[in-house]
Amino acid sequence: MSSGPTRPLPAWRQAQDPPRPRVPGARARRRRRGPLTAVITLAVLVALLVASDRVANAVAENVMASKIQSSLGLSGKPAVTIEGFPFWTQLAARDFRAVDIAASNETVDAAGAGGVPLQIASLSATLHGMHIHGRTSVTIDQFSAAALVTFAALGSAGGIPPGITLSADGPDRVKATVNVAGLFGDSAVAQVSPAGADAINVRVVDAGGIPASALGTLADFTVRIPRLPAGVSIQAVSVTRQGVRVTAAGHDTTLSQ
Repeated sequence: MSSGPTRPLPAWRQAQDPPRPRVPGARARRRRRGPLTAVITLAVLVALLVASDRVANAVAENVMASKIQSSLGLSGKPAVTIEGFPFWTQLAARDFRAVDIAASNETVDAAGAGGVPLQIASLSATLHGMHIHGRTSVTIDQFSAAALVTFAALGSAGGIPPGITLSADGPDRVKATVNVAGLFGDSAVAQVSPAGADAINVRVVDAGGIPASALGTLADFTVRIPRLPAGVSIQAVSVTRQGVRVTAAGHDTTLSQ
């Protein structure tokens, strides 16, 4: 049954229901919102992953600092920085590409003529290729460190008599100025050098006419640092204006608690 021709709407109906205009860009704008939402979601996810990576990194640095403090016999917890991003992959493998250690005003047990601990003004170390095995053993591919010992700290560890002041006198020598009765301003020269893998030796090479009794242990004393990691040895000792700088290095070393 066919229908007749469509009748136009009455004028009153057209007035109530005017035809809605079509907006050509509306559908295009809806299409554009899809990719934009995906980009925003991806950015938020990446930000959350980065934030969680950094939080895990900070927690691991704090734990590692406590372990290093115990292993090296430091008086305080050092600052530890684990290099590399992302951190999660290093943590999962328990292999860390590089770890930096920094500390200041540290005290370490040292066997010296003075019988007192050795004060270290500053300490820095870099551990390349750090591998964790179990809960207590850590191996390191390459270990390098440098420490600054002030002249006063060296003199205390060596047990030199009161009234003797040490100062720089060359790349490997210190000047010992004596200020005791009858020897005000007189000076001697001592050489500073490594003594084996874990010790520093100070030995007078020019007494300058000062009697040996006034120089005391300064004539020849050795300070031993017993808590160096296995396989790490003192490589060089140099004298600076601030004090004595000691560098140590080793490879395939072990840290254990």
